Amino acid sequence: MRILVTGSAGFIGFHLVKKLLLRDDTEIVGIDNISSYYDVNLKYARLQESGISKDDISPDKATVSSLHPNYCFYQIDISDYERLYRLFSEYNFDYVINMAAQAGVRYSIDHPGEYIQSNVVGFMNILECCRHHKVKHLVYASSSSVYGNSKQVPFSEQDNTDYPASLYAATKKSNELLAHSYSHLFQLPSTGVRLFTVYGPWGRPDMAPILFAKAIYEDQPIRVFNHGDLSRDFTYIDDIVNGIIGLLPQAPGKKTEHPYYQVFNIGNSKPVHLMDFIAILEQSIGKKAVCQMLPMQAGDLHITYADTSRLQEYIQYAPKVSIQEGIPLFIDWFNDYMMK
Repeated sequence: MRILVTGSAGFIGFHLVKKLLLRDDTEIVGIDNISSYYDVNLKYARLQESGISKDDISPDKATVSSLHPNYCFYQIDISDYERLYRLFSEYNFDYVINMAAQAGVRYSIDHPGEYIQSNVVGFMNILECCRHHKVKHLVYASSSSVYGNSKQVPFSEQDNTDYPASLYAATKKSNELLAHSYSHLFQLPSTGVRLFTVYGPWGRPDMAPILFAKAIYEDQPIRVFNHGDLSRDFTYIDDIVNGIIGLLPQAPGKKTEHPYYQVFNIGNSKPVHLMDFIAILEQSIGKKAVCQMLPMQAGDLHITYADTSRLQEYIQYAPKVSIQEGIPLFIDWFNDYMMK
């Protein structure tokens, strides 16, 4: 069985590869463009953890893992259709997990073109390659941000998602629409996963856990938007990965509600108030935070809260890591890697 994981130097993609490599029957190919949206050294460090050395990476050939002979990596941007198509032709993938995307709600306000190129053009390329190479199942990352500032909580897959509050959210909604059209026209089995505030070891440095932890350690103020009156459905990375991998063999078919197409929430289903989240960080670090209270940021949501009942029914999904357990695990990694 051959699986392509896009965005494999990213936070979630790295953890997916790590988990999939525990299987003996699987050949993994990872691709990533190693963009400079945040510190590329973190991306190279993730790859190194899986046996892909920075010095061995070449744009022209595969880099085979020194730790896992069934894993190789290519530096490819999904917006490069010709290279992507050649890769699909060479490997004839059974499954594709698309985690490659330009992330970040606030960054999308000032850099819209990067989101269209990666999240729309790049995703269209993924769909085209999956279609022409008869991929058995495409699982792709959507986002909880597609719900916008919905007042109806918890967020259900049946809710209206026509009013995204950011360009990032709009591109993720477009992924779902494009996937539906390909499923309808070409019977391409596709599953979108609306991810809710993922955190954990090796996380993105532009997200609250690392930003806040770093500021607390350095006695710097942390920026607390909407004066702390925000709630997030923080979901530990292992629960996200287990949900995605659980879905992989469960491709939607002709008899599903929307033939060959489905979308699921993957979250913890327990929103945490931002000030409570900061308090748990303070306890895990052993220092108090200096909070700089600020108004609401454009594009932000007041709350994210996943209804995961459909996923629970479909694959018996049940998140296992609470925020009280997950933050100390994250801080242990932070101390080992970020504080060196």
